[in-house]
Amino acid sequence: MSSSPASAELPADGYLDCPTGQVLYYFSDQVFRWSEGLFRIYGYTPGEVVPSMEMALAHIEPGDRAPVLAFWEKVSVQGGPSSLYVSIRDSKDRQHKLLFSADFIFHEGSPVGVRGVVVDLTQAIHTDRHELATQAVAASALNRDVIEQAKGILMARSGIDADRAYEIMSQLSQDTNRKVYAIAHQIIKDTVVADQRTTRRTD
Repeated sequence: MSSSPASAELPADGYLDCPTGQVLYYFSDQVFRWSEGLFRIYGYTPGEVVPSMEMALAHIEPGDRAPVLAFWEKVSVQGGPSSLYVSIRDSKDRQHKLLFSADFIFHEGSPVGVRGVVVDLTQAIHTDRHELATQAVAASALNRDVIEQAKGILMARSGIDADRAYEIMSQLSQDTNRKVYAIAHQIIKDTVVADQRTTRRTD
């Protein structure tokens, strides 16, 4: 794979849509089931490849592989919700910065698998590194899917489903007399700022 710096390889404009994806893993069959969104994050069409830990690790930047394995082992045993940031290279060697969160899947009160939610923050992070945090948020806010992005962030951080994430934003909208769109905008902004602080600590 190419070793050129991430700052010199921004994805094409049409790819910068901060997508979300999900993975389901059941202990009974040990099969990874990816959503269409997760296939697209990794640069594949649904069904083009068979998801597995080995396949995913091949896309993860070498420095993040050990933390990902440790994270997966922990959440598979202890549940969550638990989150981490990870860098990957998709099938076209484009770098992505992802927020990954996972928790148990329960059936009749017992854990039967793991459900993960992935939020691709590549656009916001790259834009912020080249401009300012507020400009990154403004660029993200122009995207028609900004509310869906914010829902994905809440799902990833709190281990909740999409309906509950929207309920939270709606309640905040009522409590603060602000539009749901404005609430979603603020969630994305806060996430970008938090990620920048993490990036500065690790650089």
